[in-house]
Parts: sequence; structure tokens; C-alpha cells
Amino acid sequence: MQQQPENQSKKYSSLFSDIDGGQTKIPQFQRDFVWDKARTATLIDSILKGFPIGTFILWKTKERLRHMRNIGNVPLKEPDSGDAIQYILDGQQRITSLYAVRKGVVLTHDGREVNYEDIVIDLLADPDEEEELVLDAPPDHQDYISVHELLATPVSALVRKYRKHIDAVTMYKDRLERYDFSTVVIDNYPIEIACEVFTRVNTGGQSLDLFEIMVAKTFDQARDFDLKERYDALVSSDEEKDLETSGYETLPSQTILQCVASNACRSIRRSDVLKISRDDFIDEWEPTKDGIFGAIDYLRTHVGISVSKILPYDALLIPIAWFFTQKNGQDVSNRQSALLQQYIYWAALTNRFGSGVGTKIAADLDKMKAILQEDPPKYDHSELEVRAADLRRRPFSVGDAYCKAIVCLLSSKQPRRFNTGGSVILDNSWLKTSASRNYHHFFPKAFLKKGGFADEANSMMNIVLVDDYLNKREIRAKPPSAYVRKFAKENRRLGETLSTHFIGNPERWGIYADDYSVFVNKRARRIAKALNRILSPP
Repeated sequence: MQQQPENQSKKYSSLFSDIDGGQTKIPQFQRDFVWDKARTATLIDSILKGFPIGTFILWKTKERLRHMRNIGNVPLKEPDSGDAIQYILDGQQRITSLYAVRKGVVLTHDGREVNYEDIVIDLLADPDEEEELVLDAPPDHQDYISVHELLATPVSALVRKYRKHIDAVTMYKDRLERYDFSTVVIDNYPIEIACEVFTRVNTGGQSLDLFEIMVAKTFDQARDFDLKERYDALVSSDEEKDLETSGYETLPSQTILQCVASNACRSIRRSDVLKISRDDFIDEWEPTKDGIFGAIDYLRTHVGISVSKILPYDALLIPIAWFFTQKNGQDVSNRQSALLQQYIYWAALTNRFGSGVGTKIAADLDKMKAILQEDPPKYDHSELEVRAADLRRRPFSVGDAYCKAIVCLLSSKQPRRFNTGGSVILDNSWLKTSASRNYHHFFPKAFLKKGGFADEANSMMNIVLVDDYLNKREIRAKPPSAYVRKFAKENRRLGETLSTHFIGNPERWGIYADDYSVFVNKRARRIAKALNRILSPP
């Protein structure tokens, strides 16, 4: 049973001796130190005048979290093994500001050096008036004292140096050192409860990012494991395979975390992820990373998902990565490959992960387990059939998983450039919006608007994948009869090129007659046939 919060009162020396000794730490999911000298000066001014400055909330635990190693140029001592630590949940900016002044910290912020020894007390100011006693830079006159010097210097030395103002100097030193800082200590709360406390007092109820929490929780100096550093290297590395060179750099950190969790506890629910022990998480990192790249290689070579922007859902990677982690580097059989493709298109075409992702992933891991045994997972039969009429009516949207499934199908044919027959290169930066460079309306919307087809112009069946040059410079708003005839003269294998876009003979498909209805109906039937073939593997 967790204890009730304990209210404590701490003096300046006690509060910061705990930081010096390594007993009080700032967890890494806190924001960086962002207060400037002006705000720090105002804070100290409030203390000198006896104003309340708020309560500090500390979480006392033997958990070892990733924490700040230094404040500016001042290194922070590491705690002794086995000792309880107090992590600052609320009041980080205030405590760090006060500590920076006490230590005379020098740090670099926005390219500028900031020296906290410059914060001074104006000894000519009246402490009983409303004017500011504490300034963020020395005044024009010489009657001032650095707050850092005031706190760090024995009274005997201050008497010799500030004989003229010794009454004010000793009064300010006494006010700072005897000020009662209000603190609340929560002792031995589970990490998920401590994070909930942090969330409520810092972000107005918005949940703290799970990845940030796990970065702090899984940090292990002895095993040289820092999740943030491992994730950054996973995205981009000069020494090993990474997501950037694989075309999957847009995958969010949350998805990578969930891939690890699926192996560690077969669940991606927040509450279950937080219960994963540090050692279990670290043990699963490397196998999961191999599984992620196994999944990506498979998606690129067998499914046509060559870049992450056309992945119907980021969450779709989780069960596929789990499957390849279990395979442990072994080849995928033809049967397994067919069943995996069926699952991927089924998930996209049914908008599987539009909601309830945690529950559905757990069920889909069972589907992956069946596929490992080369057994077909169970589906509702009605979900394994695509009708051409539905495809024609489907408007194109890059945020729609159904549309992305069709884009994956188009990509799987390795589409060729209309004018030269060369490969169309897909790029994540060119696939962000419906108007992006890789997407082209085969019958341009401006042309269709003139013919009375404005409402149907954005049909998914009117979308082809092209490169930036053809889209923006060659094709533009020309009718297909014009630009396809032109390309027929330049590309002797135009028929083969069009087939890589699921497009047939220009004459029979109404292209040379600019007949939009014939074109979209024929293309819908061809694409529906291809999808149904995948959804019903032999």
C-alpha cells in the first residue's frame, strides 16, 4: 500500500546538499533547463521578500531512471548503488535556477554563454519597497553583491569586503539560507503513479509521452543502455543499418517502443509497457531491432511498401516485426509470405487500426502465431472481398489506410516512368499530402472539371505514381490523349510501362478518346482483381 504524501520544509542548504550528494535528481523526461537569468533574478527577489514560490514535489524511490548528468558546466554526482533517490516531479525550473545561482553555473543557451554569477543584489535598493532588489546583471554603480558570492562566502570574509553594507549583506544571506522551501515527498509510488502525478502537475492532464518515460526507466549505465541514444542510432547511423537508409525514417519512436513491448510482454497497452522490467526491455532490444529490419525488408521487397509514408498504419509494423523476431533470421516460406500479405491488405482495407489499437494488436499477434505455423488466420469472409464499384467511388486521401493499401499495390508493380520506362522513385518527402510530387491524377483535375467530372476527379482509380519532373513539368493539366501520345513516341515500350500502373491499352481504355468513365471502370476492375487475389491466397 503506497504511503500518503509527506509535507516537508527544507532550508536552502539542505535542499541543495541533496543535489550535491546525488540524492536528488532531475528525471530525463523533464524539460531542459529553460529559465533565463531575468526569471531567476525575480525568483530570488521573491525569496528575499518572503513571498511564497510554490511547492516542490519529489518522488522518493530506488528506481534508477535516466537523469540529467550536469547543469551547465557543473557535473552532478551519481548516487551510490542501492540508495533511494528523490526525483523532481514538479519545480525543476525553480530548483535548477536556484542551484545554478548557488554554484555559479555557466551554460550555453541559444548560442550565447549565460553566467549565473552575474545575478546580483542591489545593495542601494530598499528591501521594504516594491522595487526589485535582485538584478540579472550588475548595475552601473559598485554597491552590489553577487548572489553566488553571498551564498558561497563565509560571513567573516563578507564583513571584510562589504563593511559599508554589512547589515544588508548579512540580512540577505540570512533570508536566503533560512527560507523555508515547501516540499511534498511521495515515497515508493509505482512509476506509473509517479508519472501520473507528473502529468497532472505539469501538463494539465495531458498524458506524459510513454517513450519519454521508458527512456528514463530503462537507462542502465552498467549495461551501457540509453534508449534515446539507441533510438537515435536506429534512425540514423554511420556504423550500422538504419531506418533512414531503409526509407523508414518517419516511423515514430512510439511505434519502435511498441515493437519492443510486443516481444517483452505481448502487449502494447501503456499500463503493461510500464511494468516491463529494465532488464527484460534491454534483453529484447537487439532481437526486436533485427525483427524490425526483417519486417522492413519484407515490406519493401514483397509488399511494395518501399518507404514508410505509404505504410497504411505505423502500428502495422508491430505484428510484422514480432513475426520476424520469432523467425530469428530464418527465411519466410511461400505460404507464410502469402498469408502475411493477406493480413497486411486485410488490415489496411478494413481500417483495422483506426481505433482500439492496443486490443487489436494483441489479437493480431495470435494471427502472426498462426502464420508462423502456416495456418490461415480467421477472418470474416466479407472482409476478404473488394468490389470494383467501391474502388471507383473511393476518394483519394493520403491519410486513408484504404487508399494507402491501393498505393502499396501500385508501388508493388514497380511503376515505370511514362516517357522513358525508367523506375519511379518514391520518396517520403514527396508523399506527405495529396498534392505531393509522387501522386498524379491520370486524368488531370483541371481537364475533368471542364468535362463535367469535377466531383469524380479525385477517385482513387485516377491516381498513378510518377516522379516530380513528369508531374509538375511534362503532364501538368494536359488531357491524357495528348501526353500519352507524346510519350508513345518517346517510349517504345509504353504498353509495358502502363501495365506497371495497372493501366491497359490506351485505345481500348478510352485514353486516346479522353473517356474518363471507361478508364476508371476498367482500372477499378483490374485493381479489384489484384486485391482479391492477395486476399484469397491459395
